[in-house]
Parts: sequence; C-alpha cells; structure tokens
Amino acid sequence: MKHKLLLFVCLIAGIGFSQAQGLPTNPEPGKCYVKCITKDTFKEVEETIQSYPAYTTLQVTPATYKTVEDRVLVKEASKKFVYVPATYENVDVPYVKQESRTDLKVVPASFGNDSRTFEVYPKTSGWEYKVLEDCPSVNKDDCVAACFVEYPSQFKDVGFTTLSSDASTNSIPVAEQNTSYKKRVIKTPSRMDEIEIPAEYTTIKRRVIDTPASTSTNTIAAQFKTVTRTVLDKKGGITTWEEVDCELLDPNVLPVFYQSGSARLTAASKKTIDDTLLPILNDSNVSIEIMSHTDSNGNDDFNQSLSQQRANSVVNYLVSKGITRSRLTAKGFGETRLTNRCSNGSNCSEAQHQKNRRTEFRVLSN
Repeated sequence: MKHKLLLFVCLIAGIGFSQAQGLPTNPEPGKCYVKCITKDTFKEVEETIQSYPAYTTLQVTPATYKTVEDRVLVKEASKKFVYVPATYENVDVPYVKQESRTDLKVVPASFGNDSRTFEVYPKTSGWEYKVLEDCPSVNKDDCVAACFVEYPSQFKDVGFTTLSSDASTNSIPVAEQNTSYKKRVIKTPSRMDEIEIPAEYTTIKRRVIDTPASTSTNTIAAQFKTVTRTVLDKKGGITTWEEVDCELLDPNVLPVFYQSGSARLTAASKKTIDDTLLPILNDSNVSIEIMSHTDSNGNDDFNQSLSQQRANSVVNYLVSKGITRSRLTAKGFGETRLTNRCSNGSNCSEAQHQKNRRTEFRVLSN
C-alpha cells in the first residue's frame, strides 16, 4: 500500500516529469508502472562444425638387432715420469772480506817570524820663538829670536808571525783483506726420465640395429556435428513504462519447494514457477529478483550458500524456459532475514521454522 500511495503522489505532482520520462500523462489513481528497457533479442542458428579432426594412425614395426664384437680401448696409453735428483760438489768462492782504503794523516801548519818598520810620527818643521837670555831690555819682546826648526820623522820596528805552510794531509793506503767460503754447486742437474706405458684393450659384445623400425599409416576421417548457438537477432535499448500489479513491487512469497538440504527443484515447484513467474516475464519486459531464505537450523555459512544455490536454481529454470538471464537476479540471504524470533539456539516448532524457509520474488525497474 505504501508503494501505491507513493507512486500516486509522484504521478500527481510530477506530470511534467512523467512527460519527460515517457510515463502516461493521465494515469488512473492506484496504478503502478515500472521502467523497462527492451532487451536484446536473440535467435538460435544451427551450424555444422568439425568436432574431431582427420588424423593419421601409425603402426610401428619395431627394429631388429644383431650382436657384434668390438675390440675397445679400456685404458689409454700414457707416460710415466721418474724424477732423477741433481748432484752437487763443493767449490771455494773467494770474496773481499774488507775492502782497501786510504787513511789520512794531518800535517799541521808551520809559521815564521818577520818585522816591519812603520813611521810612527811624520817629519815636521816650523818657526820657534826663543827669548834670549840676559836680555838688556825691559821689554822682553825686544829679546825674542825667531828660528825656523825642522824635526825628522819617527820610526818603529814591529815584529809579526808569518805562515810558512798551511795544514795538509798525507794519504796512507791500507790494502784489502781477502778470504773465501764453501759453496755447493750443481754437478749434474735434475731431470725427468719418461717411461712409456702401453694402452690396454678388451673385447666387448654389443647389439646393433639390423633393420630399423618402420611405420605404416592409416588415415581416420574427420568427424562433424551440428551445434545450435544463440546470436543477436534485434538490438534492444528502447525505454518503456509498463503497468504492473503494485503488490509485485514488494517481495512476494513464491511457494516452491526443494529436496531436503538441496537446491534441486521438485516437479511441483517447477509448475508453480510456470504458473506464477512465466506469465509476468512473457507478457512484459520487466525484470524479476529471486530471493531465497533458510531457517536458523544448521551452520550459518552452509545456510547462506544453500540459499544462494536455491535462488540460482529458480533463475536457471527460467532461463531454460527462454527467459533472458539479464532480466533475472538471484540473491541468497541464508538466515539473515528471519520473519520471527526463531534465531540460533531458540526453541521453535517445525511450523515456525517452516515460515523462514521461503523463496520470494519481486518486480524490478531496469
């Protein structure tokens, strides 16, 4: 009822929207429409294909053998080397124990004596005034006599030491010292004597091919079969609005039954699908969602998987009846949408659990 009222309000308030979307312009109150996009249509064609290629079988005639004898090498020829050590003898080897040298003896410097006369005062001359004795005059200047006097130079002998010969050295040679040491030298060098070791042989028997293997051929013809395949007949994509029963927009219980613990549909369940769902799908382009549920008995994960498999079984059956798979949706909810209080661990009767074991369907707008 909620969907009816909602769609009724939308139809009245959204006339402009309905015209833009292709909805009826003057719908009757209480009518429900779903948006349908026409699906691609397909047809079946038969085609002959090669299912098994032509091939050739081969019949093998095995090879035959014969026995032959061969002389074979079991050990290659080789060489052995014998080592002969060197012999030695002693010889005296002279060497300089101490090299010759030259010693130096110092001759000190020698000196002599000499002298030289130096002028220590030069020769001088000049006027000297002299007052005469017994001057009769009271004025002494009257008794002054001027004499020109000359004095000779003064000399002095100065003695000093002279170098007769400077210091020097005299070379004194010292002869080298020689001696010798004993040394072992090779008298005859070491050598390797080569000895030939001959090869070794034996006789073997072996099987060789007398006649090689051969084959004969047999051709097997190809095999063909006719296959039916689905091809696109008409491209869809046209959007229309189709009137549906408003109650089909909500989940509706589909009274189908399965074998216990299985997703296999019973014959009665298939007839129910034929009578309930096929008319809706064949008379319109709507899509349908299949929802399957279980009770809380058993393992949660198993129930989830089982519910999905059961929903898939309904979809697969509809596909076998010619419904396009793209119009169908399968969802398994396990025990997640119980209709009563009968969850895990609750004490419920079989009838109460049965209410949760259900398959539902609803119409979808695509």
